[in-house]
Amino acid sequence: MFFLVLTVLFPALAALLLRLLKEKAASHRTVCAVTGLSLLAECAFCLIACTGEDAAWTFLSIGADLPLVLSLDPLSRFFAPFFTLMWTVPVLYSFHYMESEGHERRYYVFYLLTLSALNALAFSGTLVTLYLFFELMTLLSVALVLHEMTREAIAAGIKYLLYSIAGATMGLLGIFFLAANTSSPLFTAGGSLRQDALTVSPQALLVILFITLLGFGTKAGLFPMHAWLPTAHPIAPAPASAVLSGVITKAGVLCILRILYYVVGPDFLRGTWAQYALCGVALATVFMGSMMAFKTDLFKKRLAYSTVSQVSYVLLGVFLLHPTALTGSMMHIVFHSAIKTCLFLAAGGIIHQTGKTKVSQLEGIGKQMPVTLWCFTLASVGLIGIPPTGGFISKWNLAQGALDSGLQVIPYLAPAVLLLSALLTAGYLLDVTIHGFFPGRDFDYASLKKTECPALMLVPMILCVLFTFLGGMFPSPLQSFFEGIVRGLF
Repeated sequence: MFFLVLTVLFPALAALLLRLLKEKAASHRTVCAVTGLSLLAECAFCLIACTGEDAAWTFLSIGADLPLVLSLDPLSRFFAPFFTLMWTVPVLYSFHYMESEGHERRYYVFYLLTLSALNALAFSGTLVTLYLFFELMTLLSVALVLHEMTREAIAAGIKYLLYSIAGATMGLLGIFFLAANTSSPLFTAGGSLRQDALTVSPQALLVILFITLLGFGTKAGLFPMHAWLPTAHPIAPAPASAVLSGVITKAGVLCILRILYYVVGPDFLRGTWAQYALCGVALATVFMGSMMAFKTDLFKKRLAYSTVSQVSYVLLGVFLLHPTALTGSMMHIVFHSAIKTCLFLAAGGIIHQTGKTKVSQLEGIGKQMPVTLWCFTLASVGLIGIPPTGGFISKWNLAQGALDSGLQVIPYLAPAVLLLSALLTAGYLLDVTIHGFFPGRDFDYASLKKTECPALMLVPMILCVLFTFLGGMFPSPLQSFFEGIVRGLF
């Protein structure tokens, strides 16, 4: 339990140390060293904490029935290391990138504080604890969007905050009703809903549950609560965009998983209009996000719309309430995070080195930045879902789960939408590659100058690409781990 608490508190303590550094001592090297070493230590603490036995610690009680609890269970054993590792990967990139952005120390202070809130969210043991740290994570991560403090950044930050508050309020509605209708305030695998003694009718509770899941889906970019994402992600600095897309969106998925599988239980929702509606909204978001990405010329905004689409792949697997689909969903959490981190870092590198922000301006960029564009291309192959990448493995499981779900229409509609989305993904990502490497005979090659990203910025991209391919070629360890978590939920 000591290491669990340390995992939650340590990034906040490191952020406090950074903030207390005197101006003269807060040089670029010192800030980078404190941040880097703190994140490496946090990775070690998190791994030690997650190897312990299941445990729960009540650190505060709001009345007799509302304890605030940190706990360790199979789901937190996945999400805490996932949050920590994927928060650490882009930091090496940011050491060079943020030096020219300004206000470095402020950026890393909020970066570390947000990780602290994320890990507290991962270890939350009750609905109230989950809601508390979900809101805290939102408030802290707004600073990453606001970093440049331009008019556009402030507008994007306000939009992110308003959508997040609206979504969290919708989630809070469900927490009020669910807390009064469960046999235990603690998260329980398979759910703890007292279906035989509800204080409201089952149909009313389904309406409340639908609103609640849609509210927490705001953070994951679920339609119609998605509009903050393509506004906020392009405005943030590239390493912040990477974690907003690859990690922060998964915080919404975690909350939905906790409510569906640890409070309500899958049996209550299975076969109801609410399940069909949620699957329909997820499929609509998959298609809409892909179409908007295909039509968008602004480079980072295209990737942001791609995130809207791809995270709804994950949500579809969650809403199908089928073991294979849920396994695929959890695998896609990991692979999408690695892939989208690489894509945003590559896009940020191109913008940083050349100043080109639109896809239409990127003709010949492969001649200027070959390693960066190769990383972008290989990551794109993973996002499309082409073997032997991890994206193929996760999407195969999602499609198989949809086919075996036993629902009406969904077994036919879901694979069709996923396939169409994959084709659109190929169109909006490989378009960058084709025009970047093959600009045509009339292109003025002589005017190009090599402006490749520095090694510090390239290393995280290469690591993400390696993981995407190795995870696809050797998926068994990861799949077995997730199957172990899923078995306890059905």
